[in-house]
Amino acid sequence: MQTDRNSGRPTVRRSRTALAAGLLAALLALSGCGAPGGASDSGSGDSKQARSAGERSAADSGADRTAQGPKEAGGSPAERKKSGDLPVGTHVVRTATLSVEVKSVPRAAAAARSAAENAGGLVADEETKRVDDTREMSHIVLRVPQGEYDAVLRALAGEGKLLSRTSSAKDVTDQVVDVESRIATQRASVARVRKLMDRAEKLTDVVALEGELSSRQASLESLLAQQSSLKDRTTLATITLDLSEPEPTAEGGGDDDPGFLDALGGGWQAFVTMLRWLAMAVGAAAPFLAAAAVLLLLGRLLRDRLRRRRAPRSSEPSGPASTPPAS
Repeated sequence: MQTDRNSGRPTVRRSRTALAAGLLAALLALSGCGAPGGASDSGSGDSKQARSAGERSAADSGADRTAQGPKEAGGSPAERKKSGDLPVGTHVVRTATLSVEVKSVPRAAAAARSAAENAGGLVADEETKRVDDTREMSHIVLRVPQGEYDAVLRALAGEGKLLSRTSSAKDVTDQVVDVESRIATQRASVARVRKLMDRAEKLTDVVALEGELSSRQASLESLLAQQSSLKDRTTLATITLDLSEPEPTAEGGGDDDPGFLDALGGGWQAFVTMLRWLAMAVGAAAPFLAAAAVLLLLGRLLRDRLRRRRAPRSSEPSGPASTPPAS
């Protein structure tokens, strides 16, 4: 065994001290691993791994939702515009007026009714009248869902020759929100008045509260009617369709110069018109002519009678005839 020349102490003590320090460090390390703090450290490690896994899965699912989101929301903005979908919470009133010239009004009106009904709409009003002996005109008011508005317009315009088309869209979102807010406030007001009526003990208080309740209930019903009207107008678009038939054109209308047949037809019409006027004139003068004929006949009868009376007087001799003297 060696000794330190400077101190004279053996080197064994230093080795024992180092060994003891190593054993103490090992014990502390083992006790630290087995202590609750070690368990929490391991648990925190597991939780970190779980959180990282969860974040990765959330990121993946978010990426999937981002990729699938536009399709679930109705496709790209161009597709949503094409399909007629509106942003969530937007309320729009749409109206359109079409004037179409068709060959047959009854057939076109039946096609318009079918287009509206197939789209889930209805015919709100229809009026058909005859313009002359050969033409008809129809006025139809259709109500169709907002999503089918553009498709129905295209179908109606394709029935014939489009003469005119006007359309409008009015955003009533603010009005809808205002009415809904006022309805909620009015309902709460009605509920408060009902509670006060339940607590009222005096007859005068009950009568006053009943009058107030009736007034507030009427206001609530008016607001509900406004809400129903807005819902109907924003759910169904209004399309007014005017159908008409073309005016008949004469054959050979391109030749403006009259021909022999035209002259003959015009002369015949003039002859018939003259005969008609003559007949009307004779009919109008017939009573006067009959009266004149009767007066003329009476005049002739009186004149003949006077002649008969004068004839015998002129035939009688005026005196005895004188005889000439005899020679």
